[in-house]
Amino acid sequence: MTDHQAGRPTENAMRRALKRARDGVALDVAEAAVLLRARGEDLADLVASAGRVRDAGLEAAGRPGVITYSKSVFIPLTRLCRDKCHYCTFVTVPGKLRRDGHGMFMSPDEVLDVARRGAALGCKEALITLGDKPEDRWPEAREWLDAHGYDDTIAYVRAMAIRILEETGLLPHLNPGVLSWTDFQRLKPVAPSMGMMLETTATRLWSEPGGPHHGSPDKEPAVRLRVLEDAGRSSVPFTSGLLLGIGETLEERAESLFALRRTARTYHAIQELIIQNFRAKPDTAMRAAPDAEIDDLVATVAVARLIMGPAACIQAPPNLVDSAYERLIAAGIDDWGGVSPLTIDHVNPERPWPQIEELAARSAAAGFELRERLCVYPEFVTRGEPWLDPRLLPHVRALADPATGLADPDAPVRGLPWQEPDEAFVAAGRTDLHHTIDTTGRTHDRREDFDEVYGDWEALREAAAPGMVPERVDADVREALAVAADDPTRLTDSQALALLHADGPALDALTRIADDVRRAAVGDEVTYVVTRNINFTNVCYTGCRFCAFAQRRTDADAYTLSLDQVADRAQQAWEVGAVEVCMQGGIHPDLPGTAYFDIARAVKERVPDIHVHAFSPMEVVNGATRTGLSIREWLTAAKEAGLDSIPGTAAEILDDEVRWVLTKGKLPAATWIEVVTTAHELGIRSSSTMMYGHVDQPRHWLGHFRTLSRIQQETGGFTEFVTLPFIHTNAPVYLAGIARPGPTTRDNRAVIAMARLLLHPHIPNIQTSWVKLGTEGAAEMLRSGANDLGGTLMEETISRMAGSSYGSYRSIRDLEAIAAAAGRPAKPRTTSYGEVPEERQRTARASDGHLPALLPLVQE
Repeated sequence: MTDHQAGRPTENAMRRALKRARDGVALDVAEAAVLLRARGEDLADLVASAGRVRDAGLEAAGRPGVITYSKSVFIPLTRLCRDKCHYCTFVTVPGKLRRDGHGMFMSPDEVLDVARRGAALGCKEALITLGDKPEDRWPEAREWLDAHGYDDTIAYVRAMAIRILEETGLLPHLNPGVLSWTDFQRLKPVAPSMGMMLETTATRLWSEPGGPHHGSPDKEPAVRLRVLEDAGRSSVPFTSGLLLGIGETLEERAESLFALRRTARTYHAIQELIIQNFRAKPDTAMRAAPDAEIDDLVATVAVARLIMGPAACIQAPPNLVDSAYERLIAAGIDDWGGVSPLTIDHVNPERPWPQIEELAARSAAAGFELRERLCVYPEFVTRGEPWLDPRLLPHVRALADPATGLADPDAPVRGLPWQEPDEAFVAAGRTDLHHTIDTTGRTHDRREDFDEVYGDWEALREAAAPGMVPERVDADVREALAVAADDPTRLTDSQALALLHADGPALDALTRIADDVRRAAVGDEVTYVVTRNINFTNVCYTGCRFCAFAQRRTDADAYTLSLDQVADRAQQAWEVGAVEVCMQGGIHPDLPGTAYFDIARAVKERVPDIHVHAFSPMEVVNGATRTGLSIREWLTAAKEAGLDSIPGTAAEILDDEVRWVLTKGKLPAATWIEVVTTAHELGIRSSSTMMYGHVDQPRHWLGHFRTLSRIQQETGGFTEFVTLPFIHTNAPVYLAGIARPGPTTRDNRAVIAMARLLLHPHIPNIQTSWVKLGTEGAAEMLRSGANDLGGTLMEETISRMAGSSYGSYRSIRDLEAIAAAAGRPAKPRTTSYGEVPEERQRTARASDGHLPALLPLVQE
């Protein structure tokens, strides 16, 4: 532990920092480190400032003079862990568990027995705590999971959370350690809140031998910060905090607090911050280390309050603070955390919980009323979606006071069903939007929750700025052009980057080279597919900042189609000559993971021979996590239901630096890659895409192309590459002043040309978008290396809600005219670029140009 006297600040530095705290001026890291050393009268001054900030926050939240706690039971699901923290007594080894007569995991009966007894005592939270990924270290853990039918520990956590909800009524709060983005999708439907202590951002405590976290892969600060970010991206109310006195300096502690503030500010997902003081335990490597001092804890609580602000919820565990209750309340806490009348604190078993009556009395002595809350904080209870999954809302509302979002002390705690909705598809909302968007238009240019749903715009603007700085290009463009003309597969990254920046005569030369490569690779015929787009719902809570299509279910422009309406559209498409339907929708929180199977099955039952090209990788992950299936299992089931291929949308830019600016909650690049490669391995081909012209730069395009080329060389599963120029008009990230207004004509020409060269010869088909570029723009792209015009579409809603003005349908004659404008013939194709049966061609020709009369569908 660091002596607070080390690096003692000057009196002037302390006086200046205290004055800034009194005046409510934002602190920096150096000033925070100074205040962490405050003692005596200086500490009293600091505490007074922090208390005023806390009181202002409680007043604004509508609960002045209230300090909260959660009545809980502690369920240690497993004490096995792959980490080796030097201060931990919670974790044990398989042999000791066996000697003590315990299994590797608590059994379902053991879990439910604790939960039922807690419910009988009026507890409302089941705190499920366990070690990180024990099956990665201990064969006994793997064997237990296999024997009981669970793929991994997260699957068992999910199963137990559901049983607790259904059989006891307690609300699970999950602490399973480090979680991936996909893990959050799996667990969010079964738990209102989750948590993981950051502990510290001091990397040396993890990386250096002898450090408290050395040998613990899950304690790397960068990994833990990523977890906090993924929680925010997934709209999961999340608890985190610091562990004081494990060897960090006060400067490092201050940096940790600012890291937590950045995450809280960006995603608004940190529901509480725990400031926990280290307590040495026997039989650990740190048994001789001194405990964190109470003055140290009080100062850190006060500084945390000043840094995190009045709206933050800050907790100090009451069983670790001796008798310093009043001091911690004065320093700015507003919560005591979970307190159990039944179970011990299994992480600190030597420290019993205080009696709730005692806690109430000590809080009252400090002028505060003790009130019970749920595991999920009242602000998130009142926000509802997207923070609470619809399947959890009945469970939360059964225990919450609707006026305050706190716990209803008189609410009976009893199990309620947890299940997917019985009725997956009921037609609702503006189901004719695909048609009336061109006449009536949007009701509003943005969602009513624009300022909240996408995260903090100012923090996002700061995060986006570095990635939008143009890079210096040193490679010789003439040399790069010569290499491209001779053999584009030999282009180095620096040469490719120079060409992606090409303009003027150099750009003209680049597009001529790309067009020559196109002619040699696929000939002069411009291909197109007779298809119909079916966007079955636009209700979505993912929070993509580029998307103007997504709506809340209560928004005026929201809609969902029934299964019959989807099948009707597919049948109409077949009757006018289509060979394919392309189906995608929003991530609707009410639709079960099996809904996608129902959609594919409904179309195939109505039109057996039509090709079902459906479900982006984001939808695949959503379906898999909702059903509890692996991505491979889900795709296999989808294929059996009628899925033929998947669109490679949701890629945007396969660089997380860009993705996390563009979208709050969409899948990471690695997960997108996992989905498409798994699909390819199963014989499900896909397209590939890139959306560009927003907060990206040519270096991001290059990385994207290289990734797609590598995947194609491994799997051969891509049918085409589709360029998706960013439509800025109604895009939230543009309306917030962060993104640029779409790509320029130069950008479009360079992207098409370089797609042709960098993906050659692995992806021979390069598609341009008439929906986004119009007739003249598409013809120009055909002269720059593209060979495909995409589909007739028949209806298209996504681009037009974003502001595209090029309509939703092009007849065969229209597409042939675009090809002719580029001096080329046109030819129909199938989804996989095969020959179209003669009957399909005749039917399409006979109906060509008459399709708009079929829209909109007649509603029942």
